[in-house]
Amino acid sequence: MSTSMSGAPAAGAPGAPRPPAGGGAPRVRRVVLTGGLVVDGTGQPGRLADVDVVGGQVAQIAPAGSLRHADADLVEDASGLVVCPGFIDPHSHSDESPLQVPDDTSKILQGITTEIVGNCGTSPDPRPHGGFQGLYERLDDAGYVTNYCPLVGHGRVREAVMGMRAGRPDAEQARQMARMLDDAMQAGAWGLSSGLIYPPGIFSDSDEMVALAKRLPEGRVYATHMRDEGRNLRESIAEALDVARRAGVRVQISHLKAAGVPYWGSVGAALAQLDDARREGVAVHQDVYPYDASSTTLLACLPPWFQEGGADAVMRRLHDAGCRARARRDVEDDDGSWENMIAGEGYDRIQVASAASPEHEGATLAGLASRLGVDPFDVVVQLLLESRLTATIVDFSMDEADMLQVLAHPDTSVCTDGDPDHLVGKPHPRLYGSFPRVLGRYVRQRRILGLEAAVRKMTSLTADVFGLTSRGRLHPGQVADVVVLDPDTIMDRGTYSQPRVPPQGIHLVMQGGRAVVRDGQWLGVRRGRRLVPGD
Repeated sequence: MSTSMSGAPAAGAPGAPRPPAGGGAPRVRRVVLTGGLVVDGTGQPGRLADVDVVGGQVAQIAPAGSLRHADADLVEDASGLVVCPGFIDPHSHSDESPLQVPDDTSKILQGITTEIVGNCGTSPDPRPHGGFQGLYERLDDAGYVTNYCPLVGHGRVREAVMGMRAGRPDAEQARQMARMLDDAMQAGAWGLSSGLIYPPGIFSDSDEMVALAKRLPEGRVYATHMRDEGRNLRESIAEALDVARRAGVRVQISHLKAAGVPYWGSVGAALAQLDDARREGVAVHQDVYPYDASSTTLLACLPPWFQEGGADAVMRRLHDAGCRARARRDVEDDDGSWENMIAGEGYDRIQVASAASPEHEGATLAGLASRLGVDPFDVVVQLLLESRLTATIVDFSMDEADMLQVLAHPDTSVCTDGDPDHLVGKPHPRLYGSFPRVLGRYVRQRRILGLEAAVRKMTSLTADVFGLTSRGRLHPGQVADVVVLDPDTIMDRGTYSQPRVPPQGIHLVMQGGRAVVRDGQWLGVRRGRRLVPGD
């Protein structure tokens, strides 16, 4: 795909020598992308154009064939391809990917150049590093495959101060949590996240979230995995909006869905509720991944009281016959007080993603129970005991029609909700294919979205929500994070049984004007960096 004017290997291409600079200072590097359909990320119609990249920034966008490029270090022929901004993932869990060896390429290979991490109330523990500044410096030393925008997890802050116990923080604990959040903001965190379905966030209330969210500097975001995405979906949205109004912050609803078969069809009312809040002036947006299954820990299937106190307390309860019997009743006789995944989906719609015994992976809880000749609830207990609580699941909780209604909404960004690619077992294929799946399945094949609208959901919309000022658009002055893709072939290829498959149709990914992926292959150089608010 790369060419040079002389026909020799393009200067700056892998293996090509760097041309000598005139004078003492190195010459500013110039890359020209010629003849592609430029989709600039704003939602405006694409146009055939040349893109001039100088010194790692977009210098100009000119009519196709009009740019002189005899002095370019690299010329990329993008004829027949789409040229768009690097994708921005608003909801990722790749917090510790910088520390991973080999490189975690699951996101960069699908065109994601920037990730918002620290979601669902989880983020790395800063205490071993002396605080958030020390944590971020440790990650900086390791280097980044994608640009890294960390949120601080409320669950991490609460656990550091209160452990995994229920109850409200007292005055001193509230001050400690506030100081820890302030430390994160000063170190460059982009906002606060909550995971109100998981311990210890499940033990908190709205007042606690408001008190912390009020401390966020102007423009930072409160992102929430809400308390319930099924039976109490609208009540959970009301809680998130209440935090936004009382704290005066921007709120991002994480992976909006209607979870649980009895609640399918309820996203229309949820979206209307959010639209009403937007008309009232609440700054609220939402994201979605383009699949009908979610993924989480198997432990999340058990009631909140069972999860209190940390891992040792949970393990003791798993060994206690009385606790198991009470948990079984709570799971199978749903009282509506918590998001009960087993009641919502049934054992036959929950698939084992990772377990201590690999032969269990890929089976449903119902299927595994039949194979082992035991009760399905006993399978849950067995898997948690064998894995010491680390077993994970893929939960077929959603209806595609609901997901598409969320995806089509103009205030919805596309996300992966993807973990680092070091998991055992069969992780959710969204980790490898969310963005190409939208472009292939829902733009080209199903025509749910137009190309320009889809690219906006992957770029400028997320940039605007989180305050990324220098990325998300192909405009002069923006950082040249760029994706060149084939609109006729782009598609995810992973499945729930074989998820670890990169997508097809990504020809080139650039970060700061430097190629990092070419023809679907990672070039092996980490060019991402940790971004700070204002970047």
